[in-house]
Amino acid sequence: MILSRFGGHPKRGENASRSGHVETEAKTISPEFKAKAVQLVRTSGKTVAEIARDLDLTPSALGTWVKQANIGAGRGAPGALTTEERKELARLRKENKVLKEEREILKYAAAFFAKEKR
Repeated sequence: MILSRFGGHPKRGENASRSGHVETEAKTISPEFKAKAVQLVRTSGKTVAEIARDLDLTPSALGTWVKQANIGAGRGAPGALTTEERKELARLRKENKVLKEEREILKYAAAFFAKEKR
């Protein structure tokens, strides 16, 4: 990125959004890396923030991974959903949405054909 002489603001199209914020690419992180990072938190004696800094992560992301791993291991809060339960819930919600849409279409079709018979 080239900074201008008088202000240092990036020009349009130089990794800047319309609001002026510099855009960053989202990281894709493997489940294996997440598991190793969680294991490091559990065994190293360091804080989540220290390990997050060492791994170039945000403390909130690493904390979320640790919390979700605890839930998956049965050490979470009562009623907390495991990763598999979250996936199933998302799938069921999507399926429910499709079924509701199909039901609405059938209601309109039934009303249409009922009028046509008269």
